[in-house]
This record gives sequence, C-alpha cells and structure tokens, in this order.
Amino acid sequence: MKRVFDVARIQTVNWFWIFVFPVVLLLLIFALNLGLFAAIGDAAPPEGRVTGALLSIYMVVLGAHLQTMTQVFPFALGLSATRRAFYAATGLVVGAQSVIFGVLLLVFGRIEMATGGWGINLRFFGLPFLLQDGLLAQWLVYTVPFLALSAVGVFIGVVFKRWSQAGFYALAVGSGVLLAGLALVVTWQRWWPAVGSFFTNQSTFALLAGYPLVIAIVLGGAGWLAIRRATP
Repeated sequence: MKRVFDVARIQTVNWFWIFVFPVVLLLLIFALNLGLFAAIGDAAPPEGRVTGALLSIYMVVLGAHLQTMTQVFPFALGLSATRRAFYAATGLVVGAQSVIFGVLLLVFGRIEMATGGWGINLRFFGLPFLLQDGLLAQWLVYTVPFLALSAVGVFIGVVFKRWSQAGFYALAVGSGVLLAGLALVVTWQRWWPAVGSFFTNQSTFALLAGYPLVIAIVLGGAGWLAIRRATP
C-alpha cells in the first residue's frame, strides 16, 4: 500500500493542474456567465437563466486523466513503479479528485440556492435536472460523473499506450461504427419512442449516479486488463 501512495505522490507532483486548474477554470467561466446575465438584466426571463457551462470541469478532468496515461505513466515506470501500483494509484487520485470536486459543487450549489441564483436567478451549479432530495444523493450526482469521465480518459490513454495510434484510431472508429449501427437498428425497428421512454422514465439519480458508476467500473476493469501489457 505504501508503494501505491508513493506512486500517487508522483502523479500529484503537478497538483495545480489536477486539483486547482479545473476549479479555477470553472470559476472563471462562472464569473463570465454571471457578468453576462447581470448585464442582460430583464432581457433574459428568470426561467431562462440556465447555463450548461458546469460541464466544463468534467471535460477538463477527462483530459487530465488522459494525460495521466500518456505522460505520467512512462515517467512512473521509469522510476521502477509497477503497472499494478500505478493503476491503483491512478484510482486513488481519481477517487480523491472526484470526492473533492463533488463536495465543492455541492457547496456552490447550496450557496446558489440560498442566494436566489446569486441574486439574479442564475442556475449554474444547481441545474434544475440535477437537483436531488438529500445532501448525499446530491453529492453523488455531482461526484459519480467525475469517476466515469476519468475512467473514460484513463481507458483511452491505456489503449493508446497499449496499441499506439492504431489502437486509438481503432477505438474511435469502432465506437463510431457501433453507435451508428445501433442508431440504424433502432431506426429500422422503430424503437426510438421506446428508447426515449426508457430514458425519460429513469430518475436523474440513476442517469447521473447509477449508470455512470457502472461505466466507471467496466472501463476501470478493461483498462487494467490492457495496461498489464502496455509499454511506456
């Protein structure tokens, strides 16, 4: 376990880009949205002051953990870290980052509610479809997508390190073909109403905490199977 923590410290040497930069970027985007809606004033109806810019922090996290595999992985193995220790340390860093960011978003969301949308009815952190009953459920809705997107980033990085550019292109093209094929079958069988009904009947908690957790577990396991033969 000590080895895992040692490797985790290697991954967090550049702690600013892992823990600080995503939050700073999010706050800058938030300030921009706050200033924009304040300047617009009554031109924007209260019910229309909703922005999806919260997604930015999730995309930054995905990119950061893609770089974990493409840049930090070779460096760590050069310092005699094992693949097992590196992958476990990556999971530890991802988990800590997700927990911290989930708490921050929960706090910002509560402040947003208490201030009436920062005084102008802005919905930036507490998007209507994200709202849950209870702090734990709300925290999970914020946190689990970080785990899932981090797993996506790590998995793409593992594929790149294991099979180089050919593997990355195969993954990208294969995913596109699979999605296109599924869309074709659904269209051919006229299943779109059933698909739409399935998603609309799911709770927000299931869509943003339940299914993403499954994705994180599956990709985490697949990444481990691939990284065992990955070269720096």
